[in-house]
Amino acid sequence: MASPGISRRGLLKGAGAGLAVGALPLPASSTPDFDPPAGAVAVSSANGLGTVAHAVKRMSEDRLRPVSAAVEGVGIVEADPNDLSVGLGGLPDEDGKVTLDAACMDGPTHNAGSVGAIQDILHPARVAELVMDRTDHVNLVADGARRFALEHGFKPTELLTERARRIWLKWRAKRTNDDRLWPLGDREPVDPALQGEARPWGTIHCSALAQDGSLGCCTTTSGLAFKIPGRIGDSPLIGCGLYCDNGVGSAGATGRGEAAILSGGSWLVVERMRAGDTPEEACLHALRRVGKQARKGANWQPILWAGVRPSFGLTFYAVRKDGLYGSASMLGKPGSKKFAVADGAGARLEACAIAFPS
Repeated sequence: MASPGISRRGLLKGAGAGLAVGALPLPASSTPDFDPPAGAVAVSSANGLGTVAHAVKRMSEDRLRPVSAAVEGVGIVEADPNDLSVGLGGLPDEDGKVTLDAACMDGPTHNAGSVGAIQDILHPARVAELVMDRTDHVNLVADGARRFALEHGFKPTELLTERARRIWLKWRAKRTNDDRLWPLGDREPVDPALQGEARPWGTIHCSALAQDGSLGCCTTTSGLAFKIPGRIGDSPLIGCGLYCDNGVGSAGATGRGEAAILSGGSWLVVERMRAGDTPEEACLHALRRVGKQARKGANWQPILWAGVRPSFGLTFYAVRKDGLYGSASMLGKPGSKKFAVADGAGARLEACAIAFPS
């Protein structure tokens, strides 16, 4: 309420004048000043050893911007028919269609691009980068994303491999309900390659830091196996499956996409680093927040919670502007979950921290 003697019109007029001359300064930034990194660093999910090695090489030797290095790096996995979770060879939706999601984000410009539910395009991450660079949009989906890709020279590619088709047919033959609540009641994997999971969540994320301190990231996926047609996960959603702030760091997620969406998980990891957390601490904080949210969600969907912990997998990956990196996974025994990292010491797998150890 305006103070006595000041009319509402006068108050608004004065406020407008103040804004016009900058009389209301923006608050000072709370972002800390990080030391410069010793060299280029890239982190990724465990299926990204080649990805992080490629990204660091391209940033270090060719001075490629981090977001493009990450996009190129994940492209190695997109083109691998033996990876059932990303791109060529990815497991299809209920109808047997391989639909892909991808996004990328550039730290220096704070710009991003993404595609969702795109079909017949081998490298959706590259299309996402074009959306970022050549449009004023962030998200393109389905047929519109595919048409955009074709207009920019991408060729239609059959993504459903014979191996993935056989897995889908076996799943379809065993299916006993309509899958309108997560997850399907499957208990046995439909293929030994699924490592005990009936319906794997498959993704690759890469966060990249150049020696000059600039950041970029990319996440790409074929999504939840046998999903309802039209479903997209967290991977093409900025702040959920990936996020970077050039003054702080970069983060991304793999696992149950709905949990990363509902928590704004990747954004939260970056903000925790801004507040002073190490990357590993920030990832653990986000996972514990997701755990609390899952406990609430179990009131309507009990299968989200198993005794004293969530019942689903989720992993966050992060690199801070000073080159410190880390990762944490929701479930598992200490040392059982890995992530990929590359820096001056080469590419390797390291252990994720565990939020809810078994």
